Amino acid sequence: MTRPHDPRAVEDLLRACAPQVLARLVRRHGNFDACEDALQEAMIVAARQWAEDGIPDHERSWLLTVATRKYIDQLRSDVARRRREDALAFATPDSELVARAADAPDSGWDDSLALLFLCCHPALSPASRIALTLRAVGGLTTAQIAAAFLVPESTMAQRISRAKQTIKATGGSLAVPEGEDRAARLAEVRHVLYLVFNEGYTASGGDDLTVPELATEAIRLTRLLHRLVPEDTETAGLLALMLLTDARRPARTGPHGELVPLAEQERGRWDGRLIAEGVELISRTLPKGQVGPYQLQAAITAVHDEAESAEATDWSQILTLYELLERTGPNPMITLNRAVAVAMVHGPEAGLALLAGLAEDRRLAHHHRLLATRAHLLELLGDKENAAAAYREAARHTTSGPERRHLTERARRLG
Repeated sequence: MTRPHDPRAVEDLLRACAPQVLARLVRRHGNFDACEDALQEAMIVAARQWAEDGIPDHERSWLLTVATRKYIDQLRSDVARRRREDALAFATPDSELVARAADAPDSGWDDSLALLFLCCHPALSPASRIALTLRAVGGLTTAQIAAAFLVPESTMAQRISRAKQTIKATGGSLAVPEGEDRAARLAEVRHVLYLVFNEGYTASGGDDLTVPELATEAIRLTRLLHRLVPEDTETAGLLALMLLTDARRPARTGPHGELVPLAEQERGRWDGRLIAEGVELISRTLPKGQVGPYQLQAAITAVHDEAESAEATDWSQILTLYELLERTGPNPMITLNRAVAVAMVHGPEAGLALLAGLAEDRRLAHHHRLLATRAHLLELLGDKENAAAAYREAARHTTSGPERRHLTERARRLG
């Protein structure tokens, strides 16, 4: 045993071990649902034991041994009685079992990628993929995931349970696909991590602008994915995008939690370490081959982050990058952002003309971001009355408390 560690250090280590241990359990026993439950129980035991007595020398083997015992216990009819009787035994695994696990071949520890693919199974809904990934690979408890997404714990528990049952029913296995199927599944994993990060960086509802725990977890899992597929340039681009975006988080809110728009942020509060890492990563990745949407978004974010001030931003370069991004796959949100770049390069009238076409798109017609962007461009044009009305309309359509207050305040200032 090592010296005792504080609970936060223990939690970080457990979450790093979780996907590797779960992958080994599933390889050994095949039942994803029961293995995942057993691991969660083992992590609860470890969180208490390691914080008190120190982290064992072979922490993954320790966790695997306890989780295996938990799995076996689940198969017995007297589960409740066995858990009470064996509580102390579970807290201290037999040294022989630990040694045996420690000596076992470590090929299973490389199954984290297969586990990510399994959690992002095509048969699952996007919401289920996110929940299962955070639970099985991220090591978060159901309560933590529910709190992050502002839903009751019972609702999230049902979502995770249904996801595991779906995987079981479809015969999902712990295997890394090959060829085109691998590329498609990898894209799904990236998309799940992207959605987790976006929810953490700008919460879709509630009174807080951000959910830092989700953004941090998305970055941690994307780092893991990047280590597993270092040759994949889009994964590298996604990681760079997250780092460059999250670098601004300290300046995104004021002293009372109010939203501070990019142009008004105190850039000295941005995290220079994350910016440097993100810029280095995307600069190293872009010349390697075909450029995808995550790489282009990271490049756009890098241009913003490297500008010394809002006035010094190279909007012409940003516009060019948005035009390239739009060619990778038409998307109304990309067009919306390109409209802002068009306005900054060619004037607000040109940006508003582009927005007029988006108003016909049912996916975006009443979205608060379209309304807020229109308000901003009208304000730049000097049309205060219509800008204020657009800000008020945008405020009515957002579910985010901080965004609603920000938009309402912008309208009030314009009179």
